[in-house]
Amino acid sequence: MSKNNLIVFILTIGVFSILNTEMGVIGILPIVASTYNIEISVAGLLVSLFALAVAVSGPILPLLLSKYNRKTIMMISLATFFICNVISAFAGSFWLVLVARVVPAFLHPVYVSLSFAIASSSVAKQDAPKAVAKVMVGVSAGMVLGVPVMSYIANLFSLEIAMLAFALVNLVALMLTIIYVPSMPVKEKMSYGSQLSILKDINLWWALIAVILLNGANFGVYSYLADYLERVSLLSAEFVSITLLIFGLANILGNIIAGRLLSKKPLAFVGIYPFLLIVIFLMMLFFGDMSFIIMGIVLIWGIFVGCAANINQYWITRVAFQVPDFANALFLVATNVGTCIAAFVCGIFIDELGINNVVLGGIVFTILSVGFFIIGIKNAQKENVLKENLAK
Repeated sequence: MSKNNLIVFILTIGVFSILNTEMGVIGILPIVASTYNIEISVAGLLVSLFALAVAVSGPILPLLLSKYNRKTIMMISLATFFICNVISAFAGSFWLVLVARVVPAFLHPVYVSLSFAIASSSVAKQDAPKAVAKVMVGVSAGMVLGVPVMSYIANLFSLEIAMLAFALVNLVALMLTIIYVPSMPVKEKMSYGSQLSILKDINLWWALIAVILLNGANFGVYSYLADYLERVSLLSAEFVSITLLIFGLANILGNIIAGRLLSKKPLAFVGIYPFLLIVIFLMMLFFGDMSFIIMGIVLIWGIFVGCAANINQYWITRVAFQVPDFANALFLVATNVGTCIAAFVCGIFIDELGINNVVLGGIVFTILSVGFFIIGIKNAQKENVLKENLAK
């Protein structure tokens, strides 16, 4: 394995360890509520406040820490996650668990944005989407595999063992980083003002809105997928876990597919994606009560969700390529904001129309995203024409 490939692999493990901590707790919320004798809605604060911390720190901490050695920042981030997960495992109260969850969440966008930037800069420009897609596998694995795996560990052993499992993965990533990742001092230090100036670009704001809506479309629905599979598809708890695992594995496949397509025909791929996603949501709407058919649909949807993660990252960094660390931080903010807003909106659809209509929220968000993606595609086409004319 080449040096660059080894670093990308370690980054993938590190990103997985962090996303596993963030999303894996979804699978153990009922156990948390039972252990600490609290309502499930209160236990849900472990998810919502983590996401809020990411959204708040996303545009700030990566910018403030952009002048420091990248390896040092990554080690501090992983060590903080490890320590806080150990604290969570032995905490005597829910509120201590909550604090131990929120503290490392502020470093989430720092580590992940650095990972994308390092992976992208480690290869030729045309191969950057492929390198980022490899790291994105860690994101997908943490977001979707963490839920059923941690649920299984907690049910088989205990809540404490599940929390320690989070910490163990953090520790593995930390050790690999210490041993194999070389020192990465920042060679070209950009002022905070020059990085923030990218926010004046209206095209960046169109891209951010498009990403908020597209990510919201997918994860607004995914937030209620387990409940949907139980109440609408009438799957047993065992088959719900299997379906979530299928979704996760498909997500990883989607990352690989997207990395290749974004390297070859990015605008065409981005342009057709929302329309295909709407078709998938409509299939869920009409065939959701057919158990084995819905499992096949979830498999296809999982591939598309994996693709979406890469599209979202590509779409923002394409506009803000001058400031890769800051751009990746904005990508994380946009995706978390999209998840928070869409989960709330999809919850309204459930309250008013029933759990079987939760996909209507996803359809609404996808339709709204189309206009903003079209703006970005037209601007990109104009830029390509201008470059071709200048080349002549």
